Amino acid sequence: MNQRISLAHGEGGELTHQLIQDVFIEAFGHNEHTHFDSAVLTGPFQTLAVTTDSYVVKPIFFPGGNIGKLAITGTVNDLAVSGAIPQFITAGFIIEEGFKLLELKEIVKSMALEADKAGVKIIAGDTKVVEKGSIDGLFINTTGIGIMEEKNRLHPEAIQEGDCIIVSGTIGDHGVSILSARKELGVFTDVKSDCHSLNHLIKELMEEIDGIRLMRDPTRGGLATTLVELCEDFHFTAVIDEAFIPIRHEVQGACDILGYEPLYLANEGKVLIIIDSKDQQKALHILKKNELGKAASVIGHVDSCNDSHGKLLLKTPVGTTRRLLRLSGMLLPRIC
Repeated sequence: MNQRISLAHGEGGELTHQLIQDVFIEAFGHNEHTHFDSAVLTGPFQTLAVTTDSYVVKPIFFPGGNIGKLAITGTVNDLAVSGAIPQFITAGFIIEEGFKLLELKEIVKSMALEADKAGVKIIAGDTKVVEKGSIDGLFINTTGIGIMEEKNRLHPEAIQEGDCIIVSGTIGDHGVSILSARKELGVFTDVKSDCHSLNHLIKELMEEIDGIRLMRDPTRGGLATTLVELCEDFHFTAVIDEAFIPIRHEVQGACDILGYEPLYLANEGKVLIIIDSKDQQKALHILKKNELGKAASVIGHVDSCNDSHGKLLLKTPVGTTRRLLRLSGMLLPRIC
């Protein structure tokens, strides 16, 4: 590992993985919760899911949202993809001296609106103000708490050959919207961030389908890095088909101009689902009748299980197959 932290350590790719393994897991230990977006805590009366996250997106306002809306949707989605019903959120604000009060009110209002839409309550918070130049405007830290019902427990140990991989919609929208909002590379698009709370959609899926093995929201590092992590963590090999991965023309165009790979761009309102093949059509029906899932697609399958070194393979439109790895280096820093 490099001797100093770089921006690439926050990208969600290989350096982030090394940082977590070599620093945090080394110090805090490894347990069954490490591979999920929320820790599941079993108490005497209730099983809870708990997650925490920090939001440092740049710019703070972007097409389709702002840092406040993103903080709520990101926390809600981390709970929901773990199988929990989101209930409560705490919010901590680190504010730079000189930050506009009107902008802060707009951000906080958007948090309240999104929380109400998701059906969660913001129950506690903290505020710190630091000297001008110490941070870039505003950072938000959240903790989310959800209720875990036994019938909604995910069972990655049940993953088997032939299971389907579904993504709930077009990928890379958030990454391109942030890139466009920065106005740094001359790319201007009408693409809006996909930051939306997915808990109601996921709840409907879980109530109707028993064969969901695993879910994850492909945020930092994008769809490819998220799937690589799942393959490695749960020891299976997956094959995805590039021809079936939904990507907006505007997103693909921006990537073609800049040399980016949309598979590694961040998403903030999509869910990856590994599901029993017998349930794929029912799942697609549920997803597609919802505005947030109308572009859902089966993009691949589990090829083999019990692989000591799980891997992700991409089938290209010309019929070749190549291995995908985690995001390497820095693509778009400060995207969430």
